[in-house]
Amino acid sequence: MHLAELNISKWKIDPATDPVARAFTDNIERINALAERTDGFIWRLKDENRDAYGHTPIGGPLALVTLSVWEDAHKLEHFVWNTVHKRIYQQKSKWFEIMDSHHFAMWWVEEGRRPTLEEAKQRLDHLDEHGDSDFAFGWSHLPHVKLWQQQRCA
Repeated sequence: MHLAELNISKWKIDPATDPVARAFTDNIERINALAERTDGFIWRLKDENRDAYGHTPIGGPLALVTLSVWEDAHKLEHFVWNTVHKRIYQQKSKWFEIMDSHHFAMWWVEEGRRPTLEEAKQRLDHLDEHGDSDFAFGWSHLPHVKLWQQQRCA
């Protein structure tokens, strides 16, 4: 089994006009390229422009959606917390709203399977309604990964 993850962020500033957003937007390609080179990365949702900006049926027009598949939780954990991604993550409050509901969910997928946004939204909604389960979960459902605890995140 492989690990799928969905992450949604909603801009609190206008990324097209607010210069504060550049610290994030100027790094998107670099972080995505790093993810794709990271050991354990399998796939991520992209549009023709190589990102997931065009895919916003969840979260509305100011939402950023990341949907990806990784070999296992340790490899995703390494990318999130042991690369430059962590420095960007630590600045998220400059750019993104604090969301009232879950914005991050993980679940297991069969090897070779690519989740859809519709499935990802169902998983996220299930996590909101029922909490961690085998159907959808956050980091706390994976006792063998610990780096998230230092970050106070999903």
